[in-house]
Amino acid sequence: MSQIISQPGDTGEAAMLAETGYSQTAIKYYMEKPNMREMPDADQVSEFLGSCGDTMKVFLKIDDNTITDASYQVLGCPGAISAAMAAVDLIRGKDLDFAKKLNDGDIFKVLVEIPVKKHHCIQLAVKALHKAVDEYRNGTNGNKAPDACGSDCDCKNGCPSKDIIA
Repeated sequence: MSQIISQPGDTGEAAMLAETGYSQTAIKYYMEKPNMREMPDADQVSEFLGSCGDTMKVFLKIDDNTITDASYQVLGCPGAISAAMAAVDLIRGKDLDFAKKLNDGDIFKVLVEIPVKKHHCIQLAVKALHKAVDEYRNGTNGNKAPDACGSDCDCKNGCPSKDIIA
């Protein structure tokens, strides 16, 4: 993220965000949306609906317990979008345990400031991420179609369903 988005005298969206309490960092994340994309080859896709109605879909690419890539799709406000974008920057290249320990304060430190009434957006990004990690570890993946044996697993270690005798 390269430049300051809102300058004195601006009257556009960035200026409005700055006037309502968003830091320049949070504004950049919202305006640029660097980690907002679908990831068709994700190893884990999880969706989370916040109590405010904002929805987040988390995409994780995982190799040997390390998050090699991540992204979010967010239907929500600038607070939700900026929090999700910051979360990705914090977890990319880190292991699943690190992602599971990520907390609201970690994201808030990156964003510097968002309006108090939007702090729940940070919690939403964290909860969505934690859900994705938990579902990956439990083998629940919304992205994988059932394989030929009818199981939802990715069958990396052989298909357990094939061992069941009917």
